[in-house]
Amino acid sequence: MYMPFRLSSSPPLPPFGSYQMSQVATSRAAGATGSQAELPRTLPLVRVMAMPADANPNGDIFGGWLLAQMDLAGGSLATQRARGRCATVAVDGMVFHEPVFVGDEVSCYGELIRTGRTSMTVRIEAWRRHLPSDETRKVTEAIFTYVAIGEDRRPRALPPAI
Repeated sequence: MYMPFRLSSSPPLPPFGSYQMSQVATSRAAGATGSQAELPRTLPLVRVMAMPADANPNGDIFGGWLLAQMDLAGGSLATQRARGRCATVAVDGMVFHEPVFVGDEVSCYGELIRTGRTSMTVRIEAWRRHLPSDETRKVTEAIFTYVAIGEDRRPRALPPAI
């Protein structure tokens, strides 16, 4: 059965950028960027167009908007694993490598890298694609921590993994 993202509870995992790419994606990325950028092999958890309302007067997308998209992606993965409501409790190590511009397609990829009794740690990468050139570049990455919560908004134990 194909899963659009990975659910794993066995740390440690390789660092960012250790994903494998398909042959088509490899040749396109190498031709477009000339770098060793490697797209994740999974489908994105979030894919959205960067719009003028998300940018400063110079056309650069606000970092907070990008952080919000990444949080939505990670929250989706955490909610699936928790089979219910989750809350974001931490974001670690976010570094912006490149700007995102109005008109770029932004895709957020993620994987569950660790689970605790009530918490989940999710790695999220954000990539931008410049539509006219089809150039794809990783723009940022971060580690998000989520906690499964019950209807009382208090932490609850994660259900067993399926």
